[in-house]
Amino acid sequence: MANQNFKKGLLFGTVAIFTIGLQPVIATSRPEIIDPYLFAAITALIEALIFLPLYTLERRKLKNRIEVETDENQQIKSRSLLNGWKEANNIKLLLLIGLTFSIVPILNYIGFEIAGPINSSLIFKSEIIFALIFGFLFLKEKISLVQILFCFLLFLGVIISVTEASFNLLEINTGVIILLISVSIFTLVHTVTKSGFDRNELFPTQVVFIRNIFSGILLFSTYFLFFPLENILIVIDPQYFIFFLLMAVDYGVSLFLWYKSLTYIDIGKASVILSLTPIVTAFFSSIFLGDKLTVFHLIGTFIIIFSIAIIVRQKQ
Repeated sequence: MANQNFKKGLLFGTVAIFTIGLQPVIATSRPEIIDPYLFAAITALIEALIFLPLYTLERRKLKNRIEVETDENQQIKSRSLLNGWKEANNIKLLLLIGLTFSIVPILNYIGFEIAGPINSSLIFKSEIIFALIFGFLFLKEKISLVQILFCFLLFLGVIISVTEASFNLLEINTGVIILLISVSIFTLVHTVTKSGFDRNELFPTQVVFIRNIFSGILLFSTYFLFFPLENILIVIDPQYFIFFLLMAVDYGVSLFLWYKSLTYIDIGKASVILSLTPIVTAFFSSIFLGDKLTVFHLIGTFIIIFSIAIIVRQKQ
């Protein structure tokens, strides 16, 4: 059973490598007229529409399973998945997720533009460092000396990539800082979300739908407080709408695959699998955007992947 779960988690994680790797490329290639705030708002609403039927179908399956299932334990699990969101702690969690991912996409899109797709993908790999820190601070999890050393090595790999080995941190662009802030925020929320899956009180399509409908409505309803009303014409223009649609489909599928992989394997193994996303980003970025993959990117990527593998091995 454990082997089957690992294979399923590996499958979902492998596909996620490509969808997540494409995100910085799609976001960076959009026309300048589409600002990050509007881009985040509309893509979230489209994602919610995409996942509404999937969420509805999942709930229907759970209801049918309760009716036909003879195993009492399975019935309890299905009822928990169906109604677990009603628990006060899960309502608070879903609101936190929705609010957090109203902010995170905007930070990401701004960071992608400034830091560039390849660097952005490499910066995202610092997620495991924040996961260890938050585990230590909030969950009282132990961190070994080896993990600490390889966290520094991982961060060194990021610095080599984004500074091209100049190590001049004073000249590091603001996109790197913005993305590091974004990574720290969503890592904290992902860690908390994982606990909901472990308790069998939440399921992936539910979280993806609720967080996107919440953030989409919040962002769109506040957008015109800061931007002119005529910007709505951008959304309905086919030459611009295609970018909203592409990002929504890619982001939504990535979220689903990530959450789905977490239902079968732990976050450490999933992180090792997804450490390969910079390679995918570099490949598509060079094809569609003409970005150059430097030797420093390659060195940084190798250091990051190796460091993540050692950190996760120590954790297990």
